[in-house]
Amino acid sequence: MNPDGFLADVLDEPRTLAHLADHADPAPLRDAIAQARLVVLTGMGSSRFAALTAAARLRAQGVAAVVEYASTDLPTKPAPDVLAIGISATGTSAETVAALERHHGTSRTIAITNADDGGRLGALADRTVALHAGPETGGVACKTFRATLALLLLAAGADRASLARAADAQQVLLDARGDWVDPLLDALDPGRTTYAIAPASRISSSLQSALMLREGPRVPADATETGDWSHVDVYLTKHPNYTALLYPGSPYDAEALDWLRERRSTYISIGRAIPGAALHIPFPHADDDLVAALVDVTVAELAAATWWRRRLDSDAMP
Repeated sequence: MNPDGFLADVLDEPRTLAHLADHADPAPLRDAIAQARLVVLTGMGSSRFAALTAAARLRAQGVAAVVEYASTDLPTKPAPDVLAIGISATGTSAETVAALERHHGTSRTIAITNADDGGRLGALADRTVALHAGPETGGVACKTFRATLALLLLAAGADRASLARAADAQQVLLDARGDWVDPLLDALDPGRTTYAIAPASRISSSLQSALMLREGPRVPADATETGDWSHVDVYLTKHPNYTALLYPGSPYDAEALDWLRERRSTYISIGRAIPGAALHIPFPHADDDLVAALVDVTVAELAAATWWRRRLDSDAMP
């Protein structure tokens, strides 16, 4: 992995989204989902994060859709009316290959991968759906995360116009990075945990953001769902210098904000403006949940790539 390649990949993401908006064909996924009694999406890391956001949208439409860790030791039982969707950017993730193999020959199976030949995962699938995200020269799953999420959102009923708006919004955000990257890094402390907080409908935003900070610059970061935050993470605001990346849009934003303000915590608002934020990083169409789901993580990606390069240059990383 390298920070310069990672940065180049992040800067290429709007092109990836625009390409998917023009060329992705969600029909095979939509048709298979419509015919299934139960849809099981399985993967690891970024692949699973993307699936969580898409599955929530499917359930809201009445589709029985669940997301499993591919590594689960208590998996869903295969059946002819189950659709198992294995997601692996490389097509070789051992856990995901094993998960799809359990369903192969009994359940209907689909592989989603960026591998040209489908990899080992594709060999176990009735159908392979390609991401067409292109190479990731930085070795970090960023373009493939975006492509996976975009494709699954299309399968869950999103239209191509949403992807096109997201590509434009992300380009605006990237073009303005000179205005917000340094203030953002000034607000964060590499010696303390950065917390990413997002609504359940965009839980991938918080999970992937925290991963980007851990995977690149190797700084501590964690993720929480906004409503659950008041039950599991609020206690940490007792510590001074608690800092959060806040992705607004949850019906429980106000409750979290009450605690953050009372404890004098630092929070950065991404997308929509939130009063009292130490920094607001806007982008167009941030009030559109589909656009926000696809653009949110850009902030953490740019922060991670920049921090990573600076820490290497200063010999501050192990």
